Amino acid sequence: MCLAVPALIKTINGTEALVELGNVERKVSLALTPEAGIGDYVLVHTGFAIGVVDEEEAQETLKLLQELVEIYKVDELFHKAELADAQPSEPSDYGLAVDLSKLADL
Repeated sequence: MCLAVPALIKTINGTEALVELGNVERKVSLALTPEAGIGDYVLVHTGFAIGVVDEEEAQETLKLLQELVEIYKVDELFHKAELADAQPSEPSDYGLAVDLSKLADL
């Protein structure tokens, strides 16, 4: 299963944007969404903004993701990465690039 999460565009430099999700900021490519602007919400998947969404849809999606975090354990939501001789302990060790627990700050 793939997951795209809504993130707020803070700055744009060419075809690259700095987006914010909770307290996490990441650089993403706007190559697939050249119409996106500062203040827009974009769906982010594997480092690319793949679509622009309105704020209401973004907030509803973030709310639903937060509810998942509150109901399920992280390892019930995502498959742990298989690491030789190591136990995954950080959110980045799971099949998701951001820590969903930070959504609680929204």
